[in-house]
Amino acid sequence: MLSRTKGDKVERFVEGYLQGKGLKTIERNFYSRYGEIDLIMQDRDYLVFIEVRFRANTSHGSGAESVNYAKQQKIIKTAHFFLQQAKKYQQLNCRFDVVSVTLTNKSLSADWLKNAFQLPGW
Repeated sequence: MLSRTKGDKVERFVEGYLQGKGLKTIERNFYSRYGEIDLIMQDRDYLVFIEVRFRANTSHGSGAESVNYAKQQKIIKTAHFFLQQAKKYQQLNCRFDVVSVTLTNKSLSADWLKNAFQLPGW
């Protein structure tokens, strides 16, 4: 498990990476009683709920592989809660992405998996 400080650094790295790809930050570390969403960003007409996963190495699989069904359900429930609170985003399509961050040669690299999982009808 990452310390909160390291986790914040990795999430800020991903936020900057995605902003460089044209996404706009809506919310960082959104909490509800269902769980947490690391980043909520807008990608044109999509509201994107992003799970950030860090791996010092990939010997135990990628970060995306670690987002199991139970974690997906928590993210989906939290996304529903967010949309109930932030009605102005309800007209946007929704997408669930995972960004896997690995440490290679003392630098971070990101692997962005769009539509990592879906909710039928979204």
